[in-house]
Amino acid sequence: MVAFVSAPICLAQSQTGWPVYNGGLDGDHYSKLTQINRDNVHLLQQAWSYDTGEQGAIQTNPLIVGRTLYAYTPKTEVIALDAVNGKLKWKFDSGIVAGQPARGVTYWNDGQRGRIYAGVMNFLFCLDAETGKVITSFGENGHIDLRKGLVIDGLKTDFSALSIALTTPGVIYKDMIIVGGREPEAHPAPPGYIQAFDLRTGQLRWVFHTIPLPGEPGYETWPKDAYKNAGAANNWTGMTLDAEHGILYAPTGSAVMDFYGGDRLGNDLYANSLLALDTKTGKRLWHFQGVHHDIWDRDFPSPPALFSVEHNGKRIDAIAQTTKQGYLYLFNRITGEPLFPIHELKYPPSTVPGELTSPTQPKPDAPEPYARQQLTEDTLTTRTPEAHDWAVKTFRTFRNGGQFYPFAVGQQTIILPGFDGGGEWGGPAIDPVHAVIYINATEMAWTGGLVPSKAGSPGEAVYQSQCAMCHGIDRAGAPPAFPSLVDIEKRMPADKVIDKIHQGVGRMPSFPNIEGKRLNALVSYLRSAGAAAPPKELQAAPAAESTAKTATDPAGAKAYSEECAACHGDHLEGVAPSPPLVGLGARMNAAQTTDIIQKGKNQMPAMDVKGSELEALLRFLAVAPAVKPQEANPEEWSNKYIFTGYRKFLDPDGYPAIAPPWGTLNAIDLKTGRYLWKVPLGNYPALAEKGMTNTGTENYGGPVVTASGVLFIGATVYDHKLRAFNTRDGKLLWQADLPFAGVATPSTYMIDGRQYVVIAASNARTPSAPQGGVYVAFALPDTSPK
Repeated sequence: MVAFVSAPICLAQSQTGWPVYNGGLDGDHYSKLTQINRDNVHLLQQAWSYDTGEQGAIQTNPLIVGRTLYAYTPKTEVIALDAVNGKLKWKFDSGIVAGQPARGVTYWNDGQRGRIYAGVMNFLFCLDAETGKVITSFGENGHIDLRKGLVIDGLKTDFSALSIALTTPGVIYKDMIIVGGREPEAHPAPPGYIQAFDLRTGQLRWVFHTIPLPGEPGYETWPKDAYKNAGAANNWTGMTLDAEHGILYAPTGSAVMDFYGGDRLGNDLYANSLLALDTKTGKRLWHFQGVHHDIWDRDFPSPPALFSVEHNGKRIDAIAQTTKQGYLYLFNRITGEPLFPIHELKYPPSTVPGELTSPTQPKPDAPEPYARQQLTEDTLTTRTPEAHDWAVKTFRTFRNGGQFYPFAVGQQTIILPGFDGGGEWGGPAIDPVHAVIYINATEMAWTGGLVPSKAGSPGEAVYQSQCAMCHGIDRAGAPPAFPSLVDIEKRMPADKVIDKIHQGVGRMPSFPNIEGKRLNALVSYLRSAGAAAPPKELQAAPAAESTAKTATDPAGAKAYSEECAACHGDHLEGVAPSPPLVGLGARMNAAQTTDIIQKGKNQMPAMDVKGSELEALLRFLAVAPAVKPQEANPEEWSNKYIFTGYRKFLDPDGYPAIAPPWGTLNAIDLKTGRYLWKVPLGNYPALAEKGMTNTGTENYGGPVVTASGVLFIGATVYDHKLRAFNTRDGKLLWQADLPFAGVATPSTYMIDGRQYVVIAASNARTPSAPQGGVYVAFALPDTSPK
């Protein structure tokens, strides 16, 4: 984490904390502090740092209350630091091995002592803020198990098999703490209910059913009795609160399975919705669904931010909600009325058997999207001629229809912005004085597709339903975000694999439901010989699925035997050093396979295979054209398809295959919806050394804005910088090196007349780089008498 200190100021500002996640209940990431300003920000120096001594991710936005900073370590231990010098005051270790993100804690004072409410996996702990000791009067000896509130009477009674992790801190209203949670993105997953608990006793006060029960509004948007097996529609991002009006705002994500909805036909309320709830009772006041029947993983990615603005001659209490697709929605937060018109636009239907997509999706008239919506050949990379040629050739193999273009069976579809946005969990910052919102966005194209679920063993069946979504149907993953599981037995013993399955790690949720025979079968499958990972230049290439049966295709078998078997084996198993061709259709399509066959690659010579012989060979290798669309039949086709895996569209050197910018910082006038400025955010050091600067990069974590007109942001994955921008024009005012990537939202505070800015730094998103977890703080030079 990094913090900043400044010169003396008036006594009225001598001590100002950061007592709530993202700065306040309104979620605006704004501080009234002015000591660090546009004129002196270039003088900032490191004030202190705290090395956790642990490896892993830190996404924490730390709280500062009084003279103490509260945060997490990579292992999800809660720490209290002296906010002036970074020295450790206490550490709480729950004893739970946790592998999930932890973005912050919650502070509350009961009138006598302060309390810290900290999520560790599926548990919410209550700690004494002064000592870090568990307050045993809360819940069951100091904690509550969030899984218990997700049990549906008479149905899902074994709560221990449910998976939920409190990755974002709860919101406090009077004597309640209200929480959501992160859940799996495939069946089985618990319902994503929002739960309110008594701050003193831990007793459940109310629950909002994001997947409605019979008789509740929204039940009709699902198939009959869907609540019995449907899952997610969860608030993983966190919430904001209008304490004056007693309204809680909770954005939700998609329902499972994220990419195929044959078993949840309908609009699926309240998935992908911004919910306005009565904080006292949990009753719905209004809602807006941003994606109907989501099959693109278009969760609302961050807590909304509250503000007030002049609109049509009236002062409006408003709310801003960012999205992965790059839309910014603005509403009257009391009534739910949009500030700018929202229209339902028509989109093409799905051709996947059993799938029925919504015929329309909403889009606001203003502001314009803050991320590109359509990819064309003209917007592909020109980093090098070779990279451009590769990108064009590969791009032509994809399906590409822009926003809300449905996936297909057997071919990859472009998703832009990608599955990580657009906007992400860091959320925006708002200057409430000038009514300007600041949003950092990633510009990265991804691809995705579907294949029929065809498992050859019980272990493969478990893998396809629980793991293939991220690690791919061939186990090759999409490193570094989604690691390859090929040859996992050579890198990790079986007991460690089981630990990862049950505890999760990083972006991977826990899977406590995988036990007994299913667990043994999965581990056996993972440790068995499988398809090799595709060559680097083909990792972003489309998958294809053939309906041909090799055993009944003698022409293909003959072509393979004559042309390929000597090197790749009689059963496609591969003869070293030639790779296996099992599952080739999951990694390459017909065009790419043909290119290698006819031109050769590495030690493989070119082969003179053409016409009907080539077509037969392609069928045998399972890279034939996609299956034809069929009439949808929800009963017959439910759960018949699996996602081929998350794939970034990267060039052979690992850089985005689209033209820069690859990450931006945007300023939008909330009164008019017009852009004030847009600048690239971040760079790739290796490219910058060659003169290719200001490309922008993927970014995670949000900005902080101060009353002095300075915006602080880390977020960039590769260059390890903390930056300060002029809020007026986007000019870079200052930057400092961090020990690792600052993929977290900073905090700013003042103690004894000195202003600090602090941020967490870790390298979990670049596992090949040196690892660690550090909090760093910056401040202006200390001019006080020694």
